[in-house]
Amino acid sequence: MTESTALARDIERAHAAKFSAFAPLPAPAPESDAPVYRAALAACSTLGFIAQDAQVLAHAWQARWERTGSSAPDLWPSVAQDFGLQPRPHVAPFAACPQQLGLYAVLPDAAWVGRMARAGVPTVQLRFKSDDATAIAHEVRAAVDAVAGTPALLFINDHWREAITAGAYGAHLGQEDLDALSAAEVQELRASDLRLGVSTHGYAEMLRADAVQPSYIALGAVFPTTLKRMATAPQGVARLQGYAALLRDYPTVAIGGIGAEQFREILDTGVGSVAVVRALVAAQDPEAEAVRLLRAMGSVAPNL
Repeated sequence: MTESTALARDIERAHAAKFSAFAPLPAPAPESDAPVYRAALAACSTLGFIAQDAQVLAHAWQARWERTGSSAPDLWPSVAQDFGLQPRPHVAPFAACPQQLGLYAVLPDAAWVGRMARAGVPTVQLRFKSDDATAIAHEVRAAVDAVAGTPALLFINDHWREAITAGAYGAHLGQEDLDALSAAEVQELRASDLRLGVSTHGYAEMLRADAVQPSYIALGAVFPTTLKRMATAPQGVARLQGYAALLRDYPTVAIGGIGAEQFREILDTGVGSVAVVRALVAAQDPEAEAVRLLRAMGSVAPNL
């Protein structure tokens, strides 16, 4: 047995229990001959990480070995430097938002945004789906008006130019939408002072999000969800804990299939906020459910 093979098995043994929900995947082609890197690449693939995430983890394991001289098979990588995250303080960050965004409601229209803002939900997102530019602009403006007079922070999903025009607090982009922006568009968005949240579904996407230095990073989907067709499997609580540890200097939001009964284990990972969708919009009494979810959060409100 080679030293690299032995280390791979040590890594697998140390972490197999917490990642037991994931089936082994074939290891991608190696990008380096470094023994620690190759061991971690094999192990992380066996632990069920997709190719791009296994590569990121393997490079982080190698970087930690080069930095500390220890392969530490039982210690999951969580130091920003080892992953190549942007050093702090950020050089060109988006406008800051609270480290803890509290209960974060993702809502289908402006009427729902107003209801949940008046119910005391501290952070709300308008996720309005339409191909009609006039309808989009109207709904974004209506959502901005709906939170007026409340302390709620309003993010607009996808429609960032309309969010700028209407004076929203922030915008939220999915990974594909962020990747589609030109450098000039990213700069336009940053210069607007709009806060930016970005969705991620694993380590590689977290690194791509970090490259633009957003206001917060969303992590998910934690549990199965029927609301969106996901390209990746549910991440689970163990992976969420690793993500939250790596991104501890960012405001983070856990999202995907989360109900009140899971709040405690989600918050125990160290994530700063919990996003809900169906837990509110499918409730018989959404206002009462909002109160229940706020209590489950420990009534965490934005730390302005």
